[in-house]
Amino acid sequence: MCTGADHTIHRARHHFGWDKAIAPVMHVEPGARLSFECLDAACGHFTPQSTVADVATLGSDTINPVTGPVFVDGAEPGDALKVTIEAFEPSGFGWTANIPGFGLLADQFPDPALHLWRYDVAGRVPALFGANARVPLKPFAGTIGVAPAAPGRHSVVPPRRVGGNLDIRDLAAGTTLYLPVEVAGALFSIGDTHAAQGDGEVCGTAIESAMTVAMKLDLVKQAGLSMPRFTTPGPVTRHLDGAGYEVTTGVGPDLQEGARTALAGMIELIAREHGLAPVDAYMLCSVCGDLRISEIVDAPNWVVSFYFPRAVFA
Repeated sequence: MCTGADHTIHRARHHFGWDKAIAPVMHVEPGARLSFECLDAACGHFTPQSTVADVATLGSDTINPVTGPVFVDGAEPGDALKVTIEAFEPSGFGWTANIPGFGLLADQFPDPALHLWRYDVAGRVPALFGANARVPLKPFAGTIGVAPAAPGRHSVVPPRRVGGNLDIRDLAAGTTLYLPVEVAGALFSIGDTHAAQGDGEVCGTAIESAMTVAMKLDLVKQAGLSMPRFTTPGPVTRHLDGAGYEVTTGVGPDLQEGARTALAGMIELIAREHGLAPVDAYMLCSVCGDLRISEIVDAPNWVVSFYFPRAVFA
């Protein structure tokens, strides 16, 4: 549970995009512990009663709301904001969608698809996907960052050197993240919380799920940090490793095409072996499969591998 915070930032205090001109919702001292109520990436658009028709009405201007911003007293350009992620309190409801025009294989999956999830908040047991697949959960924040120095409003969709839509599943409880500060007060915001995601988030969505996040904000003065970095408290794939992996590869001179080939091979494999529709296999790969660069030194060809955890169908 997200308890013991000095302050709570409620979900109504959210914004879209990054802009240093957005007024902070709160000023805090370094070392403050806060609880952020985060909306899902669709800003509550999907409900347990939603159907695939609701994918078409998803608004592009209300994607990835982030709660904040919070002004950290004393933060100055050149500092690093130290974010200690303490706990997640999930909502128990989530969604995964194939959104036309979005995702690594958007050209191969042009039609919308939607999967709604119910998962156990207390036990964090694997969430059901159809009759046979069970996805281990690992809550984390997909979008977490501070305001960039460049004036104006900046899209929340791409990641940036000050954080943002990083979609790194290991920004989970126990991780410490360091973000470069570019403006006075840092102006920290967080949102786009996920119950589970594979490395790559290949269809463009994870198990998108509203939740509350507890964390501590601190400063490292004049850290000289050029990009986000983080420290994990221990192993990061233990929730998936137990039964091993099925792995497909893509080999060639282009990493993007290698990633597409490896993913397409896995979709074909699990669709055939487990009787899934290809688009369902695609979404399942997005929430629990991992893209990895296996080799990038043996020119002219590189190797990208896609790891799918066998535990999902165990």
